[in-house]
Amino acid sequence: MPFKDPNPDCKPEAKYKAIGGSKHEGGLFVFQSPDAIHWSLMSDKPVITDGAFDSQNLAFWDAKRGLYVDYHRQGRAGKRDIMTCTSPDFLNWTKPKFLEYPGAPAEHLYVNQIQPYYRAPHIYLGFPKRFVPSRKSPIDHPLPGVSDTILMSSRDGETFHRWQDAFVRPGLQPDRWVCRNNLVAWGLVETASHLAGAPDEISLYVVEGYYQGESCQVRRHTMRADGFVSAAADLKGGRLQTKPIVFAGTQLEINFSTSAAGGVRVEVQDTDGKPINGFSAANCPQLFGDSIARRVKWNSDADLSSLAGTPVRLLFELHDADLYSFQFVKAEMSPSACR
Repeated sequence: MPFKDPNPDCKPEAKYKAIGGSKHEGGLFVFQSPDAIHWSLMSDKPVITDGAFDSQNLAFWDAKRGLYVDYHRQGRAGKRDIMTCTSPDFLNWTKPKFLEYPGAPAEHLYVNQIQPYYRAPHIYLGFPKRFVPSRKSPIDHPLPGVSDTILMSSRDGETFHRWQDAFVRPGLQPDRWVCRNNLVAWGLVETASHLAGAPDEISLYVVEGYYQGESCQVRRHTMRADGFVSAAADLKGGRLQTKPIVFAGTQLEINFSTSAAGGVRVEVQDTDGKPINGFSAANCPQLFGDSIARRVKWNSDADLSSLAGTPVRLLFELHDADLYSFQFVKAEMSPSACR
């Protein structure tokens, strides 16, 4: 798969890079290009040889680690699985090793679509296609198996939390219930909402109609920024308490959605879980609405600068609400960016 290399030390003749190959060819080869049109091999031998390489092979520059990172497929204990390795120069790669998914069952994982999340590059997101070979589509098709897409995330690119509920279901279209469909394309794209005045969305693109004739198609799916998962509660209420965290910044922003009757309050606590004077839930006017970046206030004041650099916990009180993300920001950031 080709990519534009953001490595600041990238040479002009290698502004674009690509990785590709197969088991039959001995492994993965690496390529370079100055313009994404004219390509040349960087090595006449495969640089990664441990793997099956029979689905999409990914590589990219990881600014967090200062390394190139590869993800490709290999079998493990009778299941399709994912391996990774790294390189400082795109030529010399570490020995591939399998990803780990603590607490998750063994499943067939086609592709991986792992990438640093562009809004929080310290978090890796993956969208592997889950293949269930034992099931047969109810429509007439010679091959068994059905597929959906699941979500997984990581802080180090090697150990992933894998959600078991589907992220993209096959849905109502019959041709998405056939064999190897519902494959998410690599990459997330920020796109304008069709709703006037609404913030930009995230678009992802999913293959359908595969293995059914000479062509297939791609369908665009959209979601709110950071809307991959949420902490949710019904109107009766629920609480989410964070681990102790140390933050920089002066104000707290949350990405949330409530019903007309619902709401969110935030309490800042010490590491023992006791509310800090002036920052209790009782001091926080209940927030309601739908926003990807709403500033939180206590007693009409959003200033948290007195607590910056000190370990604290956050306690979120939710009523018929979803909390998607939160971040600490500096007060001088333009309020016009908050929606």
